Amino acid sequence: MKTDIEIAQDAEMTRIAILANEKLGISDEHLEPYGHYKAKVSLEYLDSLHDRPDGKLILVTAISPTPAGEGKTTTSVGLTDGLNRIGKKAVACLREPSLGPCFGMKGGAAGGGYAQVVPMEDINLHFTGDFHAIGLANNLLAALVDNHIHHGNSLQIDQRRVVWRRVVDMNDRSLRQVTIALGGVGNGFPRSDGFDIVVASEVMAIFCLSTSLKEMKERLGNIIVAYTRTREPIHARDLDAHGAMTVLLKDAFKPNLVQTLEGNLAFIHGGPFANIAHGCNSVVATKSALKLADYVVTEAGFGADLGAEKFIDIKCRKSGLRPNAAVVVATIKALKFHGGIDKKDLATENLTALENGIKNLERHVRNVREHFGLPCIVAINRFSADTEAEIELLRNKLGHLQVDVVLAEHWAKGGEGAEELAKAVVDVIDRCPANFQFTYEEETPLWGKMEAVAKKIYGASEVVADTKVRNEVKRLQEAGYGEYPICVAKTQYSFSTDPKLLGAPEGHAVKVREVRLAAGAEFVIMICGDIMTMPGLPKEPAANRIDLGEDGRVVGLF
Repeated sequence: MKTDIEIAQDAEMTRIAILANEKLGISDEHLEPYGHYKAKVSLEYLDSLHDRPDGKLILVTAISPTPAGEGKTTTSVGLTDGLNRIGKKAVACLREPSLGPCFGMKGGAAGGGYAQVVPMEDINLHFTGDFHAIGLANNLLAALVDNHIHHGNSLQIDQRRVVWRRVVDMNDRSLRQVTIALGGVGNGFPRSDGFDIVVASEVMAIFCLSTSLKEMKERLGNIIVAYTRTREPIHARDLDAHGAMTVLLKDAFKPNLVQTLEGNLAFIHGGPFANIAHGCNSVVATKSALKLADYVVTEAGFGADLGAEKFIDIKCRKSGLRPNAAVVVATIKALKFHGGIDKKDLATENLTALENGIKNLERHVRNVREHFGLPCIVAINRFSADTEAEIELLRNKLGHLQVDVVLAEHWAKGGEGAEELAKAVVDVIDRCPANFQFTYEEETPLWGKMEAVAKKIYGASEVVADTKVRNEVKRLQEAGYGEYPICVAKTQYSFSTDPKLLGAPEGHAVKVREVRLAAGAEFVIMICGDIMTMPGLPKEPAANRIDLGEDGRVVGLF
């Protein structure tokens, strides 16, 4: 059996300019090619689409992730191919993979099997340099802060209250907390600092939530980098940093266009994580795709408690986007893992474990339907080890929710294996108009927003924090940031803040450990439990399996 990368490398791709013209009517002069098979689309052309009607927006989300895998990106690609196979003009909108996970725990993130976007190696590695530009813009601002302090500090920045962190697109636990400016007077003033991964940067969030270069520049200027001794905020615009940052990002801001294995088109642009950031691809890519296609398939990271909640409460709130339906992806193996079975035993039929694990799926479905107001389809990403008894149990257990359960085989069969799913999604959009709603109202205080997400979406009984954190939330509320949405950073593996608490736990306490203001992105980050904004590498990193073969081909990348 071929590996994912072997399938991708054997694909016969069509030049992206030909596909863009044939399928979306985008002519050569509106494309900026990066080789033959990937290109950026000009912002001027995208602006010209303003008066076109929007297509239908489909949000793909999933159960709480497990080591068994769920296949959310794979399903997004397979559904896009399936929609095109049944005669619908469909485009995918995905996030760019981060190098951290590629070399860390999970390997590549461009789909899998016969439901992939290509060129797979390029997409997973440096792609068109967007993350490089975002990291540089972030670190330019950090350098300008320390340079200003070194050269007289006319803004009276309190060095104890510099809050702007540096970033790198790699998992590196050693950089979580560092001391900088050692080695003498010429190197600046020593202070404590730290690194986040690029995808957790506020610059990434601004990049993904802005609708124009002008808006992005304004948001970049609104970033708060530090405070004075009297707690007055210092913004990036006070350092005249936002202009140069925009210059670094101006080309990256143009959406990237690639293709699926079946020659359908996909925008891949932006890449925040949903466990530590807002987890959605760029607004400009999604809005552009809606003008170019009848159906747009987009994903939100990790489970529906993280990615889908932030898609609704941050991305949709900020952009005006409104999804028409949602697809919740699960596998029988993953559900059995949530039911308490060890990973090595997941291929064995176990109806008891499956029944216990289905509770996780049920809560995600209820959240999507009851709290987000979206019609919902459950897509079971099928494996050969799944038994008829397990499939029947799953259908029966979800019967009371009156939700369609569709077996999808896109991993093995590509778009053909997702035709039934595509038909079901089109049908539910036609039959069941969305009753879209947010988890909380804009005027709800910050602490009330945290309680709403924790109690409604996570099934928690309370939100707790120490006095220092509560005082910071109160300060932000009183400083005029109370209308901002919240962006919860927590483990992706559980509804709770304990990654080992699987299934659908209830009555647990969500502890807020730290609060950060993202004034440019216009949300408040609530960091909960032990989650880190700079991940570490696992004991056996994926990097150990990646190599360049004698024939010049990349091996081991998923």
